[in-house]
Amino acid sequence: MSEATDTMTDMTEETPTVDAPTEERPGWRRETTIFLTGQTVSLFGSMLVQYAVMWHLTLETKSGGVMALYAVFGFLPQAVISIFGGVWADRLDRKKLIIGADATIAVVTLALAMFMAAGATDLWLIFVAIAIRSAGAGIQMPAVAALLPQIVPADKLMRVNGINGTIQSAMMLVAPAAAAAVYASMSIVAVFYIDVVTAVIGIGLLLLVTVPRLVRSDEKLSYFGDLVGGVKYVVTHAFVRWILVLYAVVFVLIVAPSFLTPLMIVRTFGEEVWKLTVNELAFSIGMVLGGAAIAAWAGKWNRVRMILISTLVFGVISIGLGLSTNLWVFFAFMFLLGLSVPAFSTPSFTVLQETVEPEMQGRVFGFVGIVMALSMPFGMAVFGPLADMFSVESLLIWAGVALLLVVALALAVPGGRRSMRAANEHATV
Repeated sequence: MSEATDTMTDMTEETPTVDAPTEERPGWRRETTIFLTGQTVSLFGSMLVQYAVMWHLTLETKSGGVMALYAVFGFLPQAVISIFGGVWADRLDRKKLIIGADATIAVVTLALAMFMAAGATDLWLIFVAIAIRSAGAGIQMPAVAALLPQIVPADKLMRVNGINGTIQSAMMLVAPAAAAAVYASMSIVAVFYIDVVTAVIGIGLLLLVTVPRLVRSDEKLSYFGDLVGGVKYVVTHAFVRWILVLYAVVFVLIVAPSFLTPLMIVRTFGEEVWKLTVNELAFSIGMVLGGAAIAAWAGKWNRVRMILISTLVFGVISIGLGLSTNLWVFFAFMFLLGLSVPAFSTPSFTVLQETVEPEMQGRVFGFVGIVMALSMPFGMAVFGPLADMFSVESLLIWAGVALLLVVALALAVPGGRRSMRAANEHATV
């Protein structure tokens, strides 16, 4: 216990070494604005498709097996492709890579729309398209995450990531309503056409962005050499290994409050649709405000400290959700959960961008993509069946206790302390 206290004291009192900020390029704000605008438009179309396909399969089949297949085709290809996508992001032009992935997704979506407009309703067509879209995300995610530090000065990354996170959270509010309106008034085919248009707009805006050439120190390495080098880097780099393990554990444990709360509402508070709607709105509004707060005020805060404190907060909120007996208190905890998410996700992405060498970032974010794509389905595979055996309240409480233990172990285990000391060398106070 004393060692853990000493570690926290060290993290609070020591002054970490700060890497010199990247020299600001003229016009970087314009380039960043165009880039984020294009990505936002493209993301909006992708989210429309995500919601519309999920609702379409639910309404047309009413099958749990079909929804399970949807989850497999929606997540597994991204997890498999991410490691290769990470290598490509370090070997190829990241801008062209993003454009190529976006264009491929658009062509596949257009083909699916034309098939369905002609009367083809086979489920395998939707699953093939979803799988290709998922694979495209496995290419895009590491390339986008690695490209951003190329155009944004290092000391502005936290703020820009916070703005980007706020925009993505806002999409979680707008996209479901827009998808419902288009799907109900027209058809799922119309949603696909909209996605194609947003992809074209996103590609057009990205073409306007000038990305500095990345000079690698190991350009003669083969593709396999890059792949092996990426794996070795992740395994041997103390902080990268630490953050990936923490990401995986937190993502698995946060599945309970994120995905089982609607089930708790139905079982405990009633089946009215408005209650489920308010639950989602409380979480999404919290995320929007949390992202805005990070963008406005957290630019100079210590990233590692924010990650650990937000994980502690996740644990406390999860316990609070499980103990809630009043619906509005429950909604308040969901709002606080959404408010806390950017304080974990934004600094963890930012500190990786600040710590990892530019020529390795694609591969590192490829592994981040794998962790994100696999942790959520794995968490549901664990907590889903348990929710049929135990109350959701008890699962929320135990998930919260486990999150508190995760932070305690990070402070108590020698390997964890070494990882945090290594991370603090690159953290910003």
